[in-house]
Amino acid sequence: MSKDQTSMSEELFKLDGKPSTSQALPLALQHVVAMVVGCVAPAIIISGVAGLSASDSVILIQAALTMSAISTVFQVFPLLRGKKLAIGAGLPVIMGISFAYLPTMQAIAGEFDIATILGAQIAGGIVAVIVGLFVKKIRKFFPPLITGTVVFSIGLSLYPTAINYMAGGAASKNYGSWQNWLIAFITLAVVTFLNHYGKGIFKLASILIGIIVGYIIAFFFGMINFSAVANASWFALPRFMHFGVKFNPAACVAIAVLFAINSIQAIGDFSATTTGGMDRMPTDEELNGGIVAYGLTNIFCAFFGGLPTATYSQNVGIVGSTKVVSKKVFGIAASIILVAGLIPKFSSLLTTIPYCVLGGATVSVFASIAMTGIKLIASHPMDFRNTTVVGLAVALGMGVTQANAALASFPSWVTTIFGKSPVVLATITAIVLNLILPKNSNS
Repeated sequence: MSKDQTSMSEELFKLDGKPSTSQALPLALQHVVAMVVGCVAPAIIISGVAGLSASDSVILIQAALTMSAISTVFQVFPLLRGKKLAIGAGLPVIMGISFAYLPTMQAIAGEFDIATILGAQIAGGIVAVIVGLFVKKIRKFFPPLITGTVVFSIGLSLYPTAINYMAGGAASKNYGSWQNWLIAFITLAVVTFLNHYGKGIFKLASILIGIIVGYIIAFFFGMINFSAVANASWFALPRFMHFGVKFNPAACVAIAVLFAINSIQAIGDFSATTTGGMDRMPTDEELNGGIVAYGLTNIFCAFFGGLPTATYSQNVGIVGSTKVVSKKVFGIAASIILVAGLIPKFSSLLTTIPYCVLGGATVSVFASIAMTGIKLIASHPMDFRNTTVVGLAVALGMGVTQANAALASFPSWVTTIFGKSPVVLATITAIVLNLILPKNSNS
């Protein structure tokens, strides 16, 4: 490798580094492939619950991609950078439509309509902005012990998603078939091999290469269906106020609570990004700008039909695995996501990747997220007090969500907030225990 090549390779690992496009593009594609199905899936589900027409469903799905791209740009390249109140974290993160809001959105779509979801999203965005403005004051409640517990819970909560994907996707007719598992394990084997034995771009783009190998094998198994690509149009712009905006108090409260919790959860994702990619914790300014931008971009996206976004933990895991933090990589990724939203044929092609291939490629990413959480936790002495905080928080968070009927006798909003994601309950439990347990426990 020449001196110039070595120098350019090092640019990948600098936040403001400027690697060559040929080096940045495969790594950007890796981020896109990791998030694209997760980004469009909530829109597909909600369009079905709301009973949208085929054309309106396409508009909602396209909005998911275009608005995720715009949200990513604001986070990676903040406005008013260097000022007291920047809009954006300036960190290497990918934003996408969040599954955290899906149960509540399904309930609202079933009882009301898409416009009511978007109105509630605006209310939630305002709450997120308020949380962001005061994040410096509340950050003391989130030392590495707590953020590590949150990140660890995020990683654990993603494992079932990866396994369901490896088996072919829970809704597929051939769920659990040997073909799905074979392709998933071949994909995983390629990713693992390149992670440990690959060098240079082969190691950094291991997930993308694994997906390509799995995709080719899946094609010969007859798992790729190009009909959606053939039927898709070539170009479409997002439509302002196509679905309208309605404000329902109950819906606003339900979504706003989730926005407040996810604003705090974003601290975990930002911490995992900086810890995994740059070996440091995020600054107060980065957290402040990131959460404010999270709120403002969600308000903006609501007017164009973009459902609630959040930082994508799977992409945080990629940062931790590759250590690639160059903003150029994430700018290119955002551009590809935007193109996918503006050109439905391109978007459709990305969604032809079988679930088993995605599962085989992403299970290692989710494992990386959990390990990042453990590293954060281990930065504190693991005495009896701290092991109690982490152990009880994870036990309650994972336990309640895995016991499906555990909250059946409570109001539905309790189940929605505490029974759908282990991260919420684990976060609250960890914070409370960290506040009330004695600091100088010797046992």
